[in-house]
Amino acid sequence: MRKIMKNVIFTFLILLLGLYTALLTYLHFFASGDRDFSGEWTTQLAMTQQAAVTALDWLQEIEGVSVSLEEMESSMQGLTIEVSLTMEQTERMAGTFQCGIRADSYEACRQAAYEAFAESFRTLLGERLRMAGYAGSTDQEAVEALVAGEFGVSTVSYLMEYGPVLLPSLEELQGQYEGSGTYEVEAGVLRRRFEDGSTVITKEEYYIRKDDALILTGEADSEDGKSFSGRYPVVYRGEPLQP
Repeated sequence: MRKIMKNVIFTFLILLLGLYTALLTYLHFFASGDRDFSGEWTTQLAMTQQAAVTALDWLQEIEGVSVSLEEMESSMQGLTIEVSLTMEQTERMAGTFQCGIRADSYEACRQAAYEAFAESFRTLLGERLRMAGYAGSTDQEAVEALVAGEFGVSTVSYLMEYGPVLLPSLEELQGQYEGSGTYEVEAGVLRRRFEDGSTVITKEEYYIRKDDALILTGEADSEDGKSFSGRYPVVYRGEPLQP
């Protein structure tokens, strides 16, 4: 009986050792890619909600018209600004990075936001004109002509000049997301050191690295006590760097 027990234990240990060896082999040859952050990463900052809330607050000041947040968000769907993040691993779990806002993406998003806002504005202005007894046409083209005749510019241009600021400024976003320096990865935390001359600011974020995705789930405590504002989770999609 004791001999049988020893054989069972020995067999179990052999199987356990085999599984452990297979796991180490898998982690070394297959899962190691999840530890390599080298690549061209991009993410899309969602701007719809902020633009919709800002536009709604401004429109609600117009007497006699009403619009819901859901309606504003529906008219402004898909507003995004692209952020690029280039990372190059120079040693195990460490390397260099460069991050930036695509200026053309920002301008395209800003234009789209004001065009959607202008459409809602023309609709509500038409309602207000009808309530005031205006007998002419109040469709989009007619109201656009009235705005152009009254102010000498299009509705979009008028709102850009005199309406609310729908998006954070490009400079503000650059301050949050742009920079370059070095990074290291440790215990589920991506630590990036933004280097600007003699100034170094550390940004620490929890991450999930899987396949073509780098997901930043929230800020960890920075060793220098400084922090960055941002929206989480931030999902970056990436392509490997060419050798």
